[in-house]
Amino acid sequence: MEDYTKEFVAYSRKLLRSLKLLGELLENGDYDKAKIALEELIEDTQKDIET
Repeated sequence: MEDYTKEFVAYSRKLLRSLKLLGELLENGDYDKAKIALEELIEDTQKDIET
């Protein structure tokens, strides 16, 4: 069970970094980069779910 907790915490940290980056990009009006970052986040999350 502890392994799952470590994986969840690692994923949560990665997710938080991505969300902060998206927030900064949107705040700065950098919509093209925000869209790319969002697409990468979706792709990474999909891959994590499938493995």
